[in-house]
Amino acid sequence: MQIRDLPYADPGVPDVRSGTRFLLWLGRRQLGGQVKSLLWGLLHHLGIAGLPLGVGLAVQAVVDRDGGRLALAGVLLVALGSAIAAGDVMLHRTAVTNWITAAARVQQLLSRKTAELGSVLTRRVAAGEVVAVSTGDVERIGWFVEALSRFAAAAVTLVIICVGLVVYQPALGVVVAVGIPVLALAVLPLLPRATRRADVQREKAGKATELASDTVAGLRVLRGIGGEELFLGRYRAASQEVRAAAVHSARMWALIAAIQVVLPGLLLIAVVAYGTKLALDGRIEVGELVTVYSAVALTHHALRNFEEIAQAFSFSRPSAKRAARVLSLTRTTSTVATPREVEAGGDLYDPLTGLRAPAGLFTAVVCGDPDVAGRLADRLGGHPTEPDADHTSVLFGGVPLDELPLEDARTVVLVQDKEPVLLSGTLRELLDVPTSGKVRAEHALAAAQCDDVLDALAQASVATGGDPMLTRITERGRSLSGGQRQRLALARSLATDPEVLVLDEPTSAVDAHTEAAVASGIAELRRTRTTVVLASSPLLLDRADRVVLVHEGQAVAVGSHRALLATEPRYRAVVSRETDEELATSGGRAVELDALEGESA
Repeated sequence: MQIRDLPYADPGVPDVRSGTRFLLWLGRRQLGGQVKSLLWGLLHHLGIAGLPLGVGLAVQAVVDRDGGRLALAGVLLVALGSAIAAGDVMLHRTAVTNWITAAARVQQLLSRKTAELGSVLTRRVAAGEVVAVSTGDVERIGWFVEALSRFAAAAVTLVIICVGLVVYQPALGVVVAVGIPVLALAVLPLLPRATRRADVQREKAGKATELASDTVAGLRVLRGIGGEELFLGRYRAASQEVRAAAVHSARMWALIAAIQVVLPGLLLIAVVAYGTKLALDGRIEVGELVTVYSAVALTHHALRNFEEIAQAFSFSRPSAKRAARVLSLTRTTSTVATPREVEAGGDLYDPLTGLRAPAGLFTAVVCGDPDVAGRLADRLGGHPTEPDADHTSVLFGGVPLDELPLEDARTVVLVQDKEPVLLSGTLRELLDVPTSGKVRAEHALAAAQCDDVLDALAQASVATGGDPMLTRITERGRSLSGGQRQRLALARSLATDPEVLVLDEPTSAVDAHTEAAVASGIAELRRTRTTVVLASSPLLLDRADRVVLVHEGQAVAVGSHRALLATEPRYRAVVSRETDEELATSGGRAVELDALEGESA
């Protein structure tokens, strides 16, 4: 594949059993590009390896005063120079193509996995690690894929040089044939230690990236509590650890590079010393000595590829391991069956908890633990953050969501996170999402009580004539308050008009008056649609058609908000924030009232 053909129509199914397997899978997927790079690399390296032969012929022709052979040597050198130039140019082109296409394949795989998992991705993997994988790690993985073919070309060239020198001049060729493998393999004992140091450096760099990402995301909060210096100190310490680890790793690679320089020098000295003795004894000619000497001197060019492939593998293996860990995450843990069609208007039912959301009703779900509510919301959307032992899937209209194509499942059920993300762009672009066409953007904004948000955006949009729809929203909506971001995200979800809308605490950042208006807006706008809201606010619960109490992972009570408040102590404890002591007191009073009623009867 050429760069102009990117992106891939299908990046494939990667082998994510380990980082090494993932690298090998990438190499196999680009076999054509690897072969091209190998062939051009052979032309380049063999052209360099052939220079000593031309130089040796020229020197010997001068010694023998043979003009014909001197001209032949000149023609040979010109041909070799042309081959070196062509091979070098095309090797660079094909190698860079392999690098970019490999990086693009990994980025496509990561993008596909991100789209598949959605917000669940950052709950399983730290956001900083996702950023590190999609930026620096992708480049390192591409580096190894690119260096692999150049290394193969260099290795084949060294074998050809050794065999050629043994045939050309056996006495010196044997010395070279024994010395070259020693040079190539001399650094192998140091590679495990260098790899471990590289792993430590990558791990510390990843942690520093995560810390920086978290600090930037929470900068407004940090400024509010005066914690900038505290986190700056933490990041400074983390960055110094990265620096120390990088220096520690660089020392080992410097030692490997030094060995790659010293040992070829020693071999060259040995060849010159032994070759001079043979030449003085008349066993070899001066031209042959020059040829062997030049060949050994030029092997350093090919040997550098051994150091590079070792370094590329050491740095790319941890990166590939992290990429494989992200790519191995799955939306569900059940086996995907043959895709099935689902009819609109079905109930949403979770066999694991017993929760049922009837079609066309506004169902509120009360959980005592916010984390449990978040996991339940993800599960209702068909992508649980934690696999369950029974591999049970949520059903919509009797059809498991796992058995629906991903696109259909996302169309049927939409889950809005507790902390939704607003992408940068204009408000019109924010609301430009796939919709059923039945809910207009202005109606969704009105239902989410975004009037004050529109006014604020209109005042900030002087350049656009006061049109709030054309006002740009900064990254993650940081120019807005928490409540404004939350309501805009809610308006976006309402505008999509899915069959089932699952909202996790959609009004946690607004005041009571706005919360009551938002609850009425949701109920009115989604009158004929299925809506599930996980919340504990009485204002929201009172607007719901039915309320379900989930206790210890099971739906234990169903009814209206007022009925459950009067009859279910566990529900009352969550909604009214009663303490255990207050709950016991109210329970005792209820028993006394029951006893008095029995006596009067």
